[in-house]
Amino acid sequence: MEWSKSLSNLVLSVYGITFIIGVPANILAFYTFIRKVRLRATPIDVLLLSLTTSDLVFLFFLPFRMVEAANMRWDMPYFLCPLSGFIFYSTIYNSTLLLTAISVERYLGVAFPIQYKLKRRPLYAAIASAVFAVVSMAQCSIVYIMQYYDHKNPTAIAPSGRNTCYEVFSTEQLEILIPVRLELFLVMFLIPFLICCFCYISFVRILSRLPNISPKKRFRAIGLALGTLLIFIICFMPYNISHVEGFVNWKSADWRVYALLTSTFNACLDPLVFYFSSSALREMCNHFIKKLLRRPVFASCRKAMYCSAVEESTQSSNDSSR
Repeated sequence: MEWSKSLSNLVLSVYGITFIIGVPANILAFYTFIRKVRLRATPIDVLLLSLTTSDLVFLFFLPFRMVEAANMRWDMPYFLCPLSGFIFYSTIYNSTLLLTAISVERYLGVAFPIQYKLKRRPLYAAIASAVFAVVSMAQCSIVYIMQYYDHKNPTAIAPSGRNTCYEVFSTEQLEILIPVRLELFLVMFLIPFLICCFCYISFVRILSRLPNISPKKRFRAIGLALGTLLIFIICFMPYNISHVEGFVNWKSADWRVYALLTSTFNACLDPLVFYFSSSALREMCNHFIKKLLRRPVFASCRKAMYCSAVEESTQSSNDSSR
């Protein structure tokens, strides 16, 4: 990939929007789930807390990518390159596993309500979250391997002398990297995506057959299913499809950089899953909005709008009386 001014502006715009929206949304979610877990933890709360923590770690390292895009080269200390890349990709794939676990938890809760209620434990969700983190980091350790692989070759550029980060690969590196990318597509995307599709389709179908389910609960169920599947399709699918094309053509796809941009939106869209999954977060959001609207600026705006409406109503009454 060769940097250009237009590409730099595009990357900065996408990363900037993701950072500005994602940070406050995930901080609010993190605060809510921390309170909920301390009061009365449930498996879904633990999974959602793990997901928002993963998103916050991702957002913390996103500025390194923004600096690279702004400079159109890697000018920072080189050890930050594999570290930021490792965190970047690990948190993305960790999110796919956590979203899949949330879909399984929702499905089991409606398909086997009695059996699952007797066996559900927050500890199991915590163990699953830890396993997902370890698996995603193990899978993405290829980032460290590729950044330092074969650098002792006299024809290769030493890591400390490079001005690119995880972009230019030798033939020997691609021999290892391309099959690993295909494995990431199969294990870390395709299988979780199929599981999510099955769980949420079954989840919505079961709820639609229950006679005593309120329209609001059905709406939230549909929103949760659509929100999660949209995250997989919009955020994760393009980048993972580039792995398949790379395997077929045995080279890195030229459009990988654009596909990777959509993956960053995951940190913005995950709060949709939080909102539809957690009543505690919905209550916190409503409380936050009401508190915001009570501020003097918004209060004066509401008063001005009310006075304007009264004045218009009075004027129209006077006109009709004439």
